[in-house]
Amino acid sequence: MTKVAILGFGVVGSGVAEVITQNGASIAEKTAQALELKYILDVRDFPDSPFADKIIKDFAIIEGDPEVDVVVETIGGAKVALDFTRRALAAGKSVVSSNKELVAQHGHELLELAKANGVSYLFEASVGGGIPILHPLSQCLTANKLSEVRGILNGTTNYILTHMIGTGLSFEEALKEAQARGYAEHDPTADVEGLDACRKICILASIAFGRHVYPNQVPTKGITQVTLADVSYANAAGMKVKLLGRALRQGDKVMAYVAPHLVRDANPLAGVEDVFNAITVRGNAIGDVMFYGRGAGKLPTASAVVADVIDASQHRKTSRYLSWSEGGEDYVLGTETLKSQWFLRLNSSLKELECLGNVMPLGRPGAPEEEVGVITEAMTQVELEKRLGGRTPLSVIRVLDESADLA
Repeated sequence: MTKVAILGFGVVGSGVAEVITQNGASIAEKTAQALELKYILDVRDFPDSPFADKIIKDFAIIEGDPEVDVVVETIGGAKVALDFTRRALAAGKSVVSSNKELVAQHGHELLELAKANGVSYLFEASVGGGIPILHPLSQCLTANKLSEVRGILNGTTNYILTHMIGTGLSFEEALKEAQARGYAEHDPTADVEGLDACRKICILASIAFGRHVYPNQVPTKGITQVTLADVSYANAAGMKVKLLGRALRQGDKVMAYVAPHLVRDANPLAGVEDVFNAITVRGNAIGDVMFYGRGAGKLPTASAVVADVIDASQHRKTSRYLSWSEGGEDYVLGTETLKSQWFLRLNSSLKELECLGNVMPLGRPGAPEEEVGVITEAMTQVELEKRLGGRTPLSVIRVLDESADLA
């Protein structure tokens, strides 16, 4: 019998409680690991909840209870959650988390602390919600030398972009619709500014390439500046606008960033719509493999959390280690030298853009006479800015062009 404590009784925490209790018999039959929910820590009371008798408010009770084997952290943030995680690991309890901010910022430290205390720190649900990606990345693909991880890592922004493309809504209108449907928070900053995707690509890069990548090392641009005009020009070129997180091996270093991209319709990522996520991993033996599914949601995320609880339970005597080395200031490269084609929207004429070399002109219905949209030849950001010679485009979006940007 594995006794479990949950920290935080919000959407994910309550989902974990439901999965453990409703699927307990099935879990025990399939895994020979019976799970028992002993405590739920929250500052609030839940008198009408079927789990009301398990609610406590003092973490020290969990910390000091030798019967608790696994602590599930669903508090979020990197303050209280960090303190409780450190204390739980130091007390010899495995910790399972869905907290992407905590893992992205403190993952190396917490993995080392878990290892020192002979327990596990697992966080499959921190990236991709219910999509299994971290375990395959750290185990199933270890025979490969990985060169890139890229993906649509945030369902909210993908929903917004999908509905801008499909229904002609502006960014502001699509955001309001996402909020009305519960796909976007009242304060959507972490999603629309790319911060959520940044944390996730940090975790993916750390596992894929073996050293910690920190959020402050990853240039991040969200979708707030993407317009209907940009979407329309992309459609004319047979492309979709997608917010991507990318991490690329560059010798013994890594390049990682988050930004909108124009993705060709032939690329599977272009067909990922609404709140779905998709992550592509490239290895020298396997080629490209994609992981696709709902990247968030109460029960999909809870499913991944409980799978980690079972994993930690099964490895109580041997521990279940993920690991990567510490990062460094010089480990993560900037994106200035990454070659790609570029989409530009300017108030200009094609004649004035001869400085860019060969360009592919684009059209869109209703475009002002003075506006032009083009896709450039492959070049670095530094070269693009040099050729523009001080001109300020209305929009600049990188084109996902594998033959060029991996050169």
